[in-house]
Amino acid sequence: MQNRQGLGRCLSAVIAVAAALASTGSAAAQSHNVRVTVTDLRSGDGKVLACLTRKAKAFPNCDKDPDAISATVDAATTVTFTFRGVTPGEYAISLLHDENANGKADRTLMIPREGFGFSRDAKIRMGPPKFADAVFTVDQTTGVQRIRMRYLFR
Repeated sequence: MQNRQGLGRCLSAVIAVAAALASTGSAAAQSHNVRVTVTDLRSGDGKVLACLTRKAKAFPNCDKDPDAISATVDAATTVTFTFRGVTPGEYAISLLHDENANGKADRTLMIPREGFGFSRDAKIRMGPPKFADAVFTVDQTTGVQRIRMRYLFR
């Protein structure tokens, strides 16, 4: 009788571990990569700073989203990088061409002096676009964003 109980416990433990591994495996299988190509940079100076967020209130600078994914790459006239392990959902990307590599957006009278861009190549009007204008869906059929860097001063 004790052997049966021991076997039952062992079987229960194996089933629990298998279920945990299966759920972990399916979560990993549901993550995707988002490849971003940025064009029209005016120089290869500095860095391109990027962030990916799913929170409208954190867009465009992502500071208010602890779950935002960020990336930094060396600048060139065209750059490509990948956000890895992105779970399915709706996201927006914002970019900054930090030409002097000081880690922030330089401004003159509140107007950006450095380049910027947004997913879906969202247009700017009197300020950055709304999250709804830049949002895209990450799922099995998406994974590429092409964003043109824009400058208010050349």
